[in-house]
Amino acid sequence: MKFVLSMFMTPTRNILPLAVAAERAGFAMATLSEHVVNVEHPKMPYPYTADGKRRWPEFTEFPDQFVTISAMAAVTTRLRFSTNAFVLPMRDPFTVAKSLATLSALSGNRVVPSIGVGWSRDEFEILDRDFSNRGSRCDEMIHIMRNLWRGEYFEFKGKHYEFERLEMNPKPDGTIPLWIAGISEPALRRAARLGDGWLSDWQPAAEITASIERIKTYRLELGRENLPFDVMATPSDVFDPKGYRELENHGVTHIITQPWQIYSPGTTDVSEQIASLTRYADDVIAHCS
Repeated sequence: MKFVLSMFMTPTRNILPLAVAAERAGFAMATLSEHVVNVEHPKMPYPYTADGKRRWPEFTEFPDQFVTISAMAAVTTRLRFSTNAFVLPMRDPFTVAKSLATLSALSGNRVVPSIGVGWSRDEFEILDRDFSNRGSRCDEMIHIMRNLWRGEYFEFKGKHYEFERLEMNPKPDGTIPLWIAGISEPALRRAARLGDGWLSDWQPAAEITASIERIKTYRLELGRENLPFDVMATPSDVFDPKGYRELENHGVTHIITQPWQIYSPGTTDVSEQIASLTRYADDVIAHCS
């Protein structure tokens, strides 16, 4: 089992020292959440809470994921980086592919993006992207990016994108795995069909394992059951080594956690946050290796 430090709702100024401390404490990865903007009056309810309200307060800091990953990579040597999640169809495949390839080349292939299709129509409209076809565009974008990362000439004609032969360099420093985020049926099928892994939401362990079983069924139908596949999960009701080992038996490979919410809930003091990483390493990580 590998452990992933969540930087969600963490002051931006704390992120670099936390990345250094996380690597020292034995975390395998750090992950960042994202929103480009948060509108004052959303048109759509948040789909992952019972009351439709967002999990974060107004004016929460959401630093740019790729810029922040680049900065964290510069102050670490082993820590890997993911996104929780990156809304791919709010962008175009070319600039995203360029950014991720550059991050991979500069970091020694330590970037593992988790991709979602998004829920906020408001953000899509502000960024002038079509919300209604975001799923099918995401599928094409994944295909395009993987081919661009070969560093060779490539042409494409699809439903949403069409271009003549072109190339993009630098190539990534190895293969960039793409994990698919989301708990809807289309997201689980996309993870099975196109993903190198799956990212859960913050949900009970039973729901996580049920989703894993559905993904396994879809992968078997597609003949992809023998390909490597990771699962990065955030269980809402499991916090101990025994529970994590049970999840590992069901296919979970990475656990997202934020230790200061266990030992010093709500703190933004970086020294308290760093101390919590060391304590968590002793209490949990050491017993799950």
